Amino acid sequence: MSALNQALCAALERRQALFAELHAQGTDCYRLFHGSQEGAPGLTVDRYGPQLLVQSFHQPLERDVLLQLLDSCQQALATPLLAVYNDRSQPNSRIDRRDPVYQATPEALADLVGHEWGLNYRVRARHAGQDPLLFLDLRNARGWVKRHSAGKSVLNLFAYTCGVGLCAAAGGARSVTNLDFAEGNLAVGRENAALNPDLAPMRFVASDYFPAIRQFAGLPVARRHGQRLPDYPRLGAEQFDLVFLDPPAWARSAFGTVDLLRDYQSLLKPALLATAEGGVLVCCNNLAKVELDEWREQVLRCASKSGRPVREAEVLTPAADFPSHDGRHPLKTLVLHL
Repeated sequence: MSALNQALCAALERRQALFAELHAQGTDCYRLFHGSQEGAPGLTVDRYGPQLLVQSFHQPLERDVLLQLLDSCQQALATPLLAVYNDRSQPNSRIDRRDPVYQATPEALADLVGHEWGLNYRVRARHAGQDPLLFLDLRNARGWVKRHSAGKSVLNLFAYTCGVGLCAAAGGARSVTNLDFAEGNLAVGRENAALNPDLAPMRFVASDYFPAIRQFAGLPVARRHGQRLPDYPRLGAEQFDLVFLDPPAWARSAFGTVDLLRDYQSLLKPALLATAEGGVLVCCNNLAKVELDEWREQVLRCASKSGRPVREAEVLTPAADFPSHDGRHPLKTLVLHL
């Protein structure tokens, strides 16, 4: 047995109790091997329902190694899995769609369905984007939203494929608004909604974050250096009982720049103002180089200066399938009770 397969088998053994817990709650999407913390930096092995997704970010894996990994995972879970291998060792972690190492079957690359917290999610190993359609490390945060959404109006910002919105709807939210700039992301969100037909309908808004959140917050949409702005959806001022803010690490548009390292405040302030009095703002920072304590102080200071002081701040950490030896998880989630 190779050293890599030994490390995988050890990780699978450590997760046996977690697997039982996840299956009991209606979840079959989770991380099987978190290489950066379990002996193989640059390698991840994830389960998405019937699919096994192996991704390497530093160097390609050999085919026989992949077959060993697949066999070990199937034995540990006592279920057959459809394997897909994404070599992402190219610049900017782009997927090598030629897949010269392991040719996935058409069945493995087809549209599949995975489950989390008893909800159905679209699973698609290769699509127009680079990342999986469901970020597994956010599972605990989605579960928190599901448990705390009853009767509330919910705003899901940077919604991606709308998993948070789906959990809010499943939790009995009065209304759910999903906001994302990419129509393709929202299209998957609509697929997820269709896969859960018993839930109340959700609202989908395709817009850049800055003009949308500033309108919700009752703030003007500012011009940048006198430039003419692109067209954007006109929205009325509105406050929400629960706001979820999960921005990417960095992005730039004609309306502003998302920069989790240098300028989280420009994202946070209008989101605070769009949160109703006595409401909750859940905010995330997935940049590994940002320390939790420093970021939390920054967030609390910004809230106070914005006239929305925080009564209580709760930290949500990823589940045990995302281990961290030093407790410094890249994904940091704060629940701010205003």
